[in-house]
Amino acid sequence: MNRTAVRLGVFLLAGAAVVAVLLALLMPFSSGDSPDEDRQDVRVHRLGERDLVLTVASPALGREGMVRVLLPEGWRPGSGPWPVLYLLNGCCHADYDAWVTQGDAAGLTSRYPAIVVIPEGGEVGFYSDWREGPGWETFHLTEVRQLLERDYGAGNRRAVAGLSMGGFGAMSYAARHPGMFQAAASFSGMLNTRDGGDGVAWLLDRDGEDPADLWGAPGDPGWAEHNPADLTARLRGVRLFVSCGDGSPGPLDPAGTARDERETDLLRQAETFTERARGAGGVVTTDFYGPGTHNWPYWRRGLERALPMLMDSIGAGRR
Repeated sequence: MNRTAVRLGVFLLAGAAVVAVLLALLMPFSSGDSPDEDRQDVRVHRLGERDLVLTVASPALGREGMVRVLLPEGWRPGSGPWPVLYLLNGCCHADYDAWVTQGDAAGLTSRYPAIVVIPEGGEVGFYSDWREGPGWETFHLTEVRQLLERDYGAGNRRAVAGLSMGGFGAMSYAARHPGMFQAAASFSGMLNTRDGGDGVAWLLDRDGEDPADLWGAPGDPGWAEHNPADLTARLRGVRLFVSCGDGSPGPLDPAGTARDERETDLLRQAETFTERARGAGGVVTTDFYGPGTHNWPYWRRGLERALPMLMDSIGAGRR
């Protein structure tokens, strides 16, 4: 072989090595992973290195369900176990991932070494397996949990937080599944669904649903079996954070905002829940901040205030 051929071979090998290095830098995930992936039970769309959208084939829902996942800094395939924070949406939101699009969840959680999960919860799903309808509780706590453990290294240290209907979901899930969650937080949450002013039946009627299809007819045991205020004894050992305004216009409301009677009703529920939880020996941090309506600026602030406790409870202190 002459010198020209040798030099050409060396040049080609060097070029191939450079290309391989560049590809490795541009593709930080393991081989077999791509920006978008298709599997039998889940489709993965990567919005960024940390930000994923999962479309999950759900037997519990009888259709596909959406999940937004924020991976922690330093996550790599095969790493873990990672602590997990579930963020639950309120009712009637067009965006299932409103905690990201309106609540700044990506920014607020970016310094914490935990997987953040924002699952679809339905317009008025109420974080329950309906008697006649979808199984949201099974979707979230079995199907999504198992998927995260299988594919993303999720561990068994978990916290859960939510706003409005999602505040109900956070406390109901933590109480109905002892040992699954180490901490739970509610922001303007529906914490006493058997209180006359809660509006659960009204919301279901407005959305064209039969309230009896959820937990049964009013007075059926299913209402108490899901109601956070009736389940406070099961929350001993879970660190709790309860936040709510009083419905009057507050510092984060635009000028001219009217009084919000929804928030006034929810504060009454929060106070009842807190009193019962403490009476049952629970540890509750409250943030009853006075003036404030049922709106995103207060829920974003509530999450920011609750995060240190939530993350500390699952061993994911801020870096």
